[in-house]
Amino acid sequence: MQRIVYSSGDLAGDEALRKDQWIASLSSGYAHLHADPAAEMSFDGELRIARTSEVSVGSIRGTVKSISRTANDIASENTDNVVLLCNADSSSMCVEQSGRSVELAAGAFVLIEQREPSWIKLADGKCGLIAVQVERARVRQRCVDLEDRFMAAVPQQSSAIDLVRAYVKVLAGQQHPGPSSIMQFAADHIADLITAAVAGAKGEVAELASLRGLRAARLQAVLAKIADNFANPGISAQGVAKELGLSARYVHDLLQETGISFSERVLELRLQRARKMLSQRQNDAMRISEIALMNGFSDMSYFNRCFRRRFGCTPSGAR
Repeated sequence: MQRIVYSSGDLAGDEALRKDQWIASLSSGYAHLHADPAAEMSFDGELRIARTSEVSVGSIRGTVKSISRTANDIASENTDNVVLLCNADSSSMCVEQSGRSVELAAGAFVLIEQREPSWIKLADGKCGLIAVQVERARVRQRCVDLEDRFMAAVPQQSSAIDLVRAYVKVLAGQQHPGPSSIMQFAADHIADLITAAVAGAKGEVAELASLRGLRAARLQAVLAKIADNFANPGISAQGVAKELGLSARYVHDLLQETGISFSERVLELRLQRARKMLSQRQNDAMRISEIALMNGFSDMSYFNRCFRRRFGCTPSGAR
C-alpha cells in the first residue's frame, strides 16, 4: 500500500510560496484535485492518502474555500469508483455533482461518483474532508440499489460512519504498513463500510457489512498498536486489548485470522528492527546488548537464539 503525507508546513519558502507549491502538487498528481485557497487567511494544507490499485482512503485539511474535480482529472485516472465523502470540519460544506447539490453538516457523509465532475464549497474557508474510494462493482454487489444512494446526505449518527473514520485514521495515519494479508482484503472492508453507511441501520445486508467492517477496523487498530509499541518489554495482548476497549480473547481471535499470533508478530518486528540497526554504520559504537535491549529483548541468550533461527546467523555475524 502506498502512503502519502503532503503538508505545506514541510515545504521550503515563505507562506505564499508554500501555498502555491501545495496547491500545484495537489492537482498535478497527488490527488487530481483543484483547490482554491481562502482569501485573507494564513494558509495551511495537509493531504494524507493510503491507496492500493483497488482502494483509496485519505483526508484533506487546509484553509481552502473550494475543491473541484474536472473532466480532465477524471480522464487521467480512467477508473469507475464510488467515493464516500465526510465533512470532518465543524462547519457545513456544500457538495455539487450532476446538477444536484447537498449540504453536509459537521460529521455528515455523502456518496458521489468518481467518474463525474464534482465541486465542494467550504462555508468558512476551512476544509476538513475525509474520502473513501473503491470500485463501483464491488459496492454494487453489496448494495443493489446503489445508484439511488448517490448525492443523499448520510447523517452523523450512523454507527458505520464512526467505523469509516477509524479505518481511514488507521490506514492513512499509520507509520507501519500492515501485513499483505490485511491489505489484500482492504477493498472488501471499505466496500462493506460504504454499504453499511449509505444503507443505514436497517436491513440484513447493512448489518452484516457493518459487522465485517467493524472487525476489519478493529484488526487494523490492533496491528497499529503492536507496530507502535513492539519494543516495549511489557507489551501484551491484554494491554493492547485494554487500550482499545476489547477483550484479550477477541484480540487473539483477530490476529489468528492473519495467520500470525500476537507473540509471533511482536518477535518478528523486534528481530527485523534489531537486524536493521545492526547493519547501520551509525550504530557501530553501540553494543549488541544495547540494540537488543532497545528492541524489547532483556535476555541476550534468548535474543541470540531467536536471531540465529530467524536469519541463519548470529547478531555479531549480521553486523
